[in-house]
Amino acid sequence: MPKEVKTKKEKKHFFKDFKAELKKVIWPTPKQLVNNTIAVITIVLITAVIVFVLDLAFEKMNTYGINKLKEMVDNKNEISNNEELANSQESEEQTQENTESEETQTSETVSE
Repeated sequence: MPKEVKTKKEKKHFFKDFKAELKKVIWPTPKQLVNNTIAVITIVLITAVIVFVLDLAFEKMNTYGINKLKEMVDNKNEISNNEELANSQESEEQTQENTESEETQTSETVSE
């Protein structure tokens, strides 16, 4: 039974302390409340606009950068493709020249 009595006293003591603390609180006047609310909403809106503008700016920069990288890669691919094409044409020409020279040598050998 002493535990039950002690628990009840603790609850009463808690609520007395709670009520005493609430009396110490300095509550804002309605005018202060409105002013503070307007200030908070204004700051939140300004912050939202700044974040929105920065988000758009970074998105545009990112898109621009990615497009530039794509162009660079495409240009490199075109250059390497052109080089490969030129190399393959050169090797074909050399093969044809070698074939022609072999044919010439063969015909010269046969005619001798």
